[in-house]
Amino acid sequence: MPTITTRRPPSTPIQTQCQKPKGWLGRYTLWRMNMSHSKLTDWGLSHVSIAPDFTILDVGCGGGRTVSKLAALATQGKVYGVDFSDASVAASTKTNARWIAAGRVEIREASVSQLPFADATFDLVTAVETHFWWPNLPADMREVFRVTRPGGTVILIAEVYKGASSMASKLFEKHGARLGVTLLSADEHRELLSSTGFSNVQIIEERAKGWISALGKKTDRPLT
Repeated sequence: MPTITTRRPPSTPIQTQCQKPKGWLGRYTLWRMNMSHSKLTDWGLSHVSIAPDFTILDVGCGGGRTVSKLAALATQGKVYGVDFSDASVAASTKTNARWIAAGRVEIREASVSQLPFADATFDLVTAVETHFWWPNLPADMREVFRVTRPGGTVILIAEVYKGASSMASKLFEKHGARLGVTLLSADEHRELLSSTGFSNVQIIEERAKGWISALGKKTDRPLT
């Protein structure tokens, strides 16, 4: 499967703002993300069971809409959001102000490549519209695996993937390498999770929309 250890920096304003929002354009991009990704997020989260007391991590939390949805589902738990964009951290903090005040949400500036959490911390790790931007997808998935508890779940949710029928997916498939995107097929998503050490991997597709959810469970067996 594709392995990218280094990336060329984004070369256009759109690439820059999608990968690491900043400034007024970044704030607008984050607002648009919150609006446009909401239905996709609801669809993806419908495939995973969330107990009231779950401790959850949302990687690449962007504008914070997913964090807010997770906090509403894990009514007795806690949700952490991380993003390596300070503009995203600020936007997500604003979006989740009431949850933060209640001690139910915490937002941190951090990279998926070095998550600031102890091993086996989370019952659920989510990543919505972000994993195809990660700088080293296999290594970054191992970092996600590290912070997932035995019995915990990871879910990757995206509206573009290789082999989907949507126009957006076809465009990303054609130009993804130039944009710095690691676009995976359904089978490559399965292999990514399995090779990381996750089991019971499920791939759910809406090919016409270009939507995909990739889920895996962490078992007690050691990562090899």
